[in-house]
Amino acid sequence: MAAFAPARGLSRVFDSDLWWSFTRSPVVVASATVALTMILSALLAPWIAPHDPFNLATLDLLDAFTPPVWLDEGDWRFLLGTDDQGRDVLSTIMHGARISLFVGFASVLFSMTLGISLGLLAGYLGGAIDAVLMRIADIQLTFPSILVALLIDGLVRAMLPRELHDQIALWVVIFAIGVSNWVQFARTVRGSTLVEKSKEYVMAARVIGLSPVRIMVSHVLPNVMGPVLVIATLNLGFAILAEATLSFLGVGVPPTQPSLGTLIRIGNDFLFSGEWWITLFPGVTLAVMVLSVNLLGDWLRDALNPKLR
Repeated sequence: MAAFAPARGLSRVFDSDLWWSFTRSPVVVASATVALTMILSALLAPWIAPHDPFNLATLDLLDAFTPPVWLDEGDWRFLLGTDDQGRDVLSTIMHGARISLFVGFASVLFSMTLGISLGLLAGYLGGAIDAVLMRIADIQLTFPSILVALLIDGLVRAMLPRELHDQIALWVVIFAIGVSNWVQFARTVRGSTLVEKSKEYVMAARVIGLSPVRIMVSHVLPNVMGPVLVIATLNLGFAILAEATLSFLGVGVPPTQPSLGTLIRIGNDFLFSGEWWITLFPGVTLAVMVLSVNLLGDWLRDALNPKLR
């Protein structure tokens, strides 16, 4: 019987309202296909990319500024052309997307964990803890998220030795973006927790002597995760954009680990000298990636809303 458990699980997924809503929307299916293709291309970049842009032994400066293959001086070895160092643009995009997606997923996971924890505490315990946490959230909401990320990134770099900057730059960016986005999760979870904690199942858990931590984790948390998943999906696109913005400004990941934002910044220096492909293709990749994620987030928000079913 256990062997049929995965099959039954898949059957329930395919028979669910969520799957029906997914298959009935061509835009959502196309967005999911594009997002999945980009994620797989990024994950498999070391094996499927035409060239290794990080292997200096394979780079040739004589190949620098080679235009895309459909232009007069194009080379079939470099389908989308090369940059100022002779790196294949297609390969750098695949490796750059790998870093951008990692930062996006890691920062959303961090902000979600922080926001859910603080939101549960504020909503379930209430009192002074609720007041302090929500006032901190209100203060942070008065500043743009990208400004908060820039401030945190600058403070962390100022406190650390300069020789460590490049080594931990990736983690600093993840921390900065994560801390700047926890408020939405915390406020949503707090509001849902205020509703859930007055219900009978929570009161019954209190009567039988369960600890507040166990009640919050085992009983309240599963019932507030629906809106959290929607916010996480929507915030993924913002996190990818935030990382690209920080890298474009020169305070993100180091040039030795180029993300899409770094590639756009490098290409921007040559945009008006005729080498437009260096910045255009990474920019289009970033835009398509964020658009597909946002469309999936919009669909998930509507699909999980019982009022729209």
